[in-house]
Amino acid sequence: MEINGRIKTKTIVEMALMIAIICLVTMTMKVPTVIGYTHLGDGFVFVAAVVFGKRRGAIAAALGMTLADILGGYAIWAPFTFVIKAVMAYIAATLAYRNDYNGDNVKNNIFAFAVAGAWMVLAYYLANAVIVRYIYVESASFYESLVLALADIPANTMQIAVGIVVAILLLKAIKGKIRF
Repeated sequence: MEINGRIKTKTIVEMALMIAIICLVTMTMKVPTVIGYTHLGDGFVFVAAVVFGKRRGAIAAALGMTLADILGGYAIWAPFTFVIKAVMAYIAATLAYRNDYNGDNVKNNIFAFAVAGAWMVLAYYLANAVIVRYIYVESASFYESLVLALADIPANTMQIAVGIVVAILLLKAIKGKIRF
Protein backbone atom coordinates (compact mmCIF):
# COMPACT_ATOMS: atom_id res chain seq x y z
CA MET A 1 0.00 0.00 0.00
CA GLU A 2 2.68 2.51 0.97
CA ILE A 3 6.36 2.76 0.30
CA ASN A 4 8.30 5.28 2.42
CA GLY A 5 5.05 7.04 3.30
CA ARG A 6 3.95 7.29 -0.34
CA ILE A 7 0.86 5.60 -1.69
CA LYS A 8 1.57 3.32 -4.63
CA THR A 9 -0.01 4.08 -8.00
CA LYS A 10 -1.71 0.67 -7.99
CA THR A 11 -3.47 1.55 -4.73
CA ILE A 12 -4.69 4.86 -6.12
CA VAL A 13 -6.01 3.16 -9.27
CA GLU A 14 -7.77 0.43 -7.27
CA MET A 15 -9.42 3.01 -5.04
CA ALA A 16 -10.43 5.19 -7.98
CA LEU A 17 -12.04 2.19 -9.65
CA MET A 18 -13.97 1.29 -6.50
CA ILE A 19 -15.10 4.90 -6.04
CA ALA A 20 -16.33 4.92 -9.65
CA ILE A 21 -18.08 1.55 -9.26
CA ILE A 22 -19.82 2.64 -6.06
CA CYS A 23 -20.93 5.89 -7.70
CA LEU A 24 -22.11 4.19 -10.89
CA VAL A 25 -24.05 1.42 -9.19
CA THR A 26 -25.64 3.89 -6.78
CA MET A 27 -26.70 6.24 -9.57
CA THR A 28 -27.97 3.71 -12.07
CA MET A 29 -29.88 1.33 -9.84
CA LYS A 30 -31.98 3.60 -7.64
CA VAL A 31 -35.60 3.81 -6.58
CA PRO A 32 -36.99 7.12 -5.25
CA THR A 33 -38.29 7.11 -1.67
CA VAL A 34 -40.16 9.72 0.38
CA ILE A 35 -37.22 12.15 0.56
CA GLY A 36 -34.21 10.40 -0.98
CA TYR A 37 -33.73 7.16 -2.87
CA THR A 38 -32.77 3.55 -2.28
CA HIS A 39 -30.06 1.81 -4.31
CA LEU A 40 -27.72 -1.17 -4.63
CA GLY A 41 -24.57 0.80 -3.82
CA ASP A 42 -24.38 -0.38 -0.22
CA GLY A 43 -23.42 -3.85 -1.40
CA PHE A 44 -20.34 -2.30 -2.96
CA VAL A 45 -19.65 -0.26 0.19
CA PHE A 46 -19.48 -3.56 2.07
CA VAL A 47 -17.25 -5.08 -0.62
CA ALA A 48 -14.92 -2.06 -0.41
CA ALA A 49 -14.76 -2.45 3.37
CA VAL A 50 -13.72 -6.10 3.12
CA VAL A 51 -11.39 -5.76 0.14
CA PHE A 52 -9.70 -2.49 1.19
CA GLY A 53 -10.01 -2.53 4.98
CA LYS A 54 -10.95 0.28 7.33
CA ARG A 55 -9.21 3.37 5.98
CA ARG A 56 -9.31 2.79 2.25
CA GLY A 57 -12.76 1.21 2.43
CA ALA A 58 -14.10 4.23 4.29
CA ILE A 59 -12.55 6.63 1.78
CA ALA A 60 -13.90 4.71 -1.23
CA ALA A 61 -17.39 4.48 0.29
CA ALA A 62 -17.51 8.13 1.31
CA LEU A 63 -16.28 9.48 -2.03
CA GLY A 64 -18.26 7.08 -4.23
CA MET A 65 -21.56 7.69 -2.47
CA THR A 66 -21.01 11.43 -2.13
CA LEU A 67 -20.28 11.70 -5.84
CA ALA A 68 -23.49 9.80 -6.57
CA ASP A 69 -25.46 12.27 -4.45
CA ILE A 70 -23.88 15.30 -6.10
CA LEU A 71 -24.10 14.01 -9.67
CA GLY A 72 -27.57 12.52 -9.16
CA GLY A 73 -29.25 15.72 -7.97
CA TYR A 74 -29.19 15.01 -4.23
CA ALA A 75 -26.38 17.38 -3.27
CA ILE A 76 -28.22 18.40 -0.10
CA TRP A 77 -27.42 14.91 1.22
CA ALA A 78 -23.71 14.97 0.27
CA PRO A 79 -22.24 16.15 3.60
CA PHE A 80 -24.34 13.63 5.53
CA THR A 81 -23.56 10.84 3.06
CA PHE A 82 -19.83 11.50 3.23
CA VAL A 83 -19.74 10.95 6.98
CA ILE A 84 -22.39 8.22 7.19
CA LYS A 85 -20.89 6.02 4.47
CA ALA A 86 -17.31 6.47 5.72
CA VAL A 87 -18.33 5.38 9.21
CA MET A 88 -20.47 2.57 7.77
CA ALA A 89 -17.54 1.11 5.82
CA TYR A 90 -15.21 1.59 8.79
CA ILE A 91 -17.59 -0.33 11.09
CA ALA A 92 -18.04 -3.10 8.51
CA ALA A 93 -14.28 -3.50 8.01
CA THR A 94 -13.52 -3.35 11.73
CA LEU A 95 -15.98 -6.13 12.49
CA ALA A 96 -15.13 -8.19 9.40
CA TYR A 97 -11.48 -8.28 10.52
CA ARG A 98 -12.01 -8.60 14.29
CA ASN A 99 -10.29 -11.33 16.28
CA ASP A 100 -9.12 -14.11 13.97
CA TYR A 101 -11.50 -13.25 11.14
CA ASN A 102 -9.87 -11.97 7.98
CA GLY A 103 -12.91 -10.68 6.15
CA ASP A 104 -13.57 -14.11 4.68
CA ASN A 105 -16.06 -15.60 7.17
CA VAL A 106 -19.56 -15.29 5.72
CA LYS A 107 -21.42 -15.36 9.05
CA ASN A 108 -19.09 -12.78 10.57
CA ASN A 109 -19.38 -10.58 7.48
CA ILE A 110 -23.18 -10.73 7.65
CA PHE A 111 -22.93 -9.64 11.29
CA ALA A 112 -20.47 -6.86 10.37
CA PHE A 113 -22.67 -5.61 7.54
CA ALA A 114 -25.82 -5.73 9.70
CA VAL A 115 -24.20 -3.65 12.45
CA ALA A 116 -22.83 -1.17 9.90
CA GLY A 117 -26.25 -1.10 8.25
CA ALA A 118 -27.96 -0.36 11.56
CA TRP A 119 -25.62 2.61 11.94
CA MET A 120 -26.57 3.79 8.45
CA VAL A 121 -30.33 3.51 9.08
CA LEU A 122 -30.06 5.44 12.36
CA ALA A 123 -27.72 8.08 10.93
CA TYR A 124 -29.89 8.70 7.85
CA TYR A 125 -32.97 8.85 10.06
CA LEU A 126 -31.37 11.70 12.01
CA ALA A 127 -30.03 13.37 8.85
CA ASN A 128 -33.47 13.09 7.31
CA ALA A 129 -34.99 14.81 10.35
CA VAL A 130 -32.47 17.65 10.07
CA ILE A 131 -33.14 18.10 6.35
CA VAL A 132 -36.91 17.97 6.83
CA ARG A 133 -36.75 20.51 9.65
CA TYR A 134 -34.32 23.01 8.15
CA ILE A 135 -34.82 22.61 4.40
CA TYR A 136 -38.15 21.07 3.41
CA VAL A 137 -40.59 21.98 6.21
CA GLU A 138 -39.09 24.88 8.10
CA SER A 139 -42.33 25.36 10.06
CA ALA A 140 -42.08 21.84 11.53
CA SER A 141 -40.77 21.35 15.02
CA PHE A 142 -37.82 19.02 15.43
CA TYR A 143 -40.15 16.45 17.00
CA GLU A 144 -42.41 16.62 13.92
CA SER A 145 -39.35 16.25 11.71
CA LEU A 146 -38.35 13.12 13.63
CA VAL A 147 -41.82 11.69 13.01
CA LEU A 148 -41.73 12.58 9.30
CA ALA A 149 -38.25 11.07 8.98
CA LEU A 150 -39.61 7.68 10.06
CA ALA A 151 -41.02 7.28 6.54
CA ASP A 152 -37.65 6.35 5.01
CA ILE A 153 -36.61 3.78 7.62
CA PRO A 154 -38.26 0.81 5.86
CA ALA A 155 -36.59 1.68 2.53
CA ASN A 156 -33.19 2.13 4.17
CA THR A 157 -33.60 -1.16 6.02
CA MET A 158 -34.46 -2.95 2.77
CA GLN A 159 -31.50 -1.27 1.09
CA ILE A 160 -29.18 -2.70 3.73
CA ALA A 161 -30.71 -6.18 3.46
CA VAL A 162 -30.26 -6.19 -0.31
CA GLY A 163 -26.77 -4.71 0.08
CA ILE A 164 -25.78 -7.55 2.40
CA VAL A 165 -26.94 -10.16 -0.13
CA VAL A 166 -25.16 -8.36 -2.98
CA ALA A 167 -21.94 -8.07 -0.98
CA ILE A 168 -21.91 -11.70 0.16
CA LEU A 169 -22.48 -12.90 -3.42
CA LEU A 170 -19.82 -10.56 -4.84
CA LEU A 171 -17.27 -11.47 -2.18
CA LYS A 172 -17.87 -15.15 -2.85
CA ALA A 173 -17.44 -14.58 -6.60
CA ILE A 174 -14.15 -12.68 -6.23
CA LYS A 175 -12.67 -14.82 -3.44
CA GLY A 176 -9.29 -16.08 -4.56
CA LYS A 177 -9.27 -13.78 -7.59
CA ILE A 178 -8.16 -10.67 -5.75
CA ARG A 179 -6.13 -10.24 -2.58
CA PHE A 180 -8.06 -9.14 0.52
